[in-house]
Amino acid sequence: MKNETLVSAHPVEPAMRMQILDCLRRLEADHDVKVLFACESGSRGWGFASPDSDYDVRFIYVNRLSWYLTVESGRDVIEEPISGDLDVNGWDLRKTLQLLRQSNPTLLEWLRSPIVYRDEADTAARLRSLAEEGFSTVRGYHHYLSMAKKNFREHLRGEEVRYKKYLYVLRPLLAARWIRDGRGVPPMRFAALAEATLDDRALLDEINRLLEVKMRAGEAATSPRWNGIHDFIERELEVAAVQVLVDPFRPDTSMLDAFLAETILKNEREKNERD
Repeated sequence: MKNETLVSAHPVEPAMRMQILDCLRRLEADHDVKVLFACESGSRGWGFASPDSDYDVRFIYVNRLSWYLTVESGRDVIEEPISGDLDVNGWDLRKTLQLLRQSNPTLLEWLRSPIVYRDEADTAARLRSLAEEGFSTVRGYHHYLSMAKKNFREHLRGEEVRYKKYLYVLRPLLAARWIRDGRGVPPMRFAALAEATLDDRALLDEINRLLEVKMRAGEAATSPRWNGIHDFIERELEVAAVQVLVDPFRPDTSMLDAFLAETILKNEREKNERD
């Protein structure tokens, strides 16, 4: 798809953005941490949110130096109870880097989110660079293929399906194709992903119609089967299942250790200066 674009939107009202920023500041004070990066995940980040979609805020934080110097490891996630349509949780930096080393696709999507609420000292850019250097095509590919298979098996077998479930199969399936084509880490935005991996005009038009309907309907809205999309998914699953990928050389992950130490010590200095 060269000259036209798929419909895509990432709506965050100013009042909600302020509420999210206030929540992040409160979490910093309550847990004595510093939020380094915060973004929108889920359907708003992918670009096809429904009017009643939640706000899925995900963040990366660093603890005080003393937290990392105990015999017993502390809890390395912060999870807020879901309040209204706001879902907020985050990962400690060490946990984040451990997942980065494993090419965790969820984390890599966060780092490519088009909706960013906080990015201290260009943390996301540095983490993206580290992720690119150590990206495992095999792990990424099998993660997305497994996700596509699971969602297809559980949600697209009937004649009546939820709009969003088609996208929950298409997105990982196209991410797997992106990796199979040797493009590296897939983009988070569904429109960018589809436009780069598909050139069938009829299929793209049908996907665009699906996006338009989904973005006007509620999260639970359903419709009869979309035959063109459904047929493409079945064919693509067959192709993807027989592919064999091999990881290229992966660099020394000591850079992750250096980044962790640098960030912890910098945060400690800044805390001490303020105190």
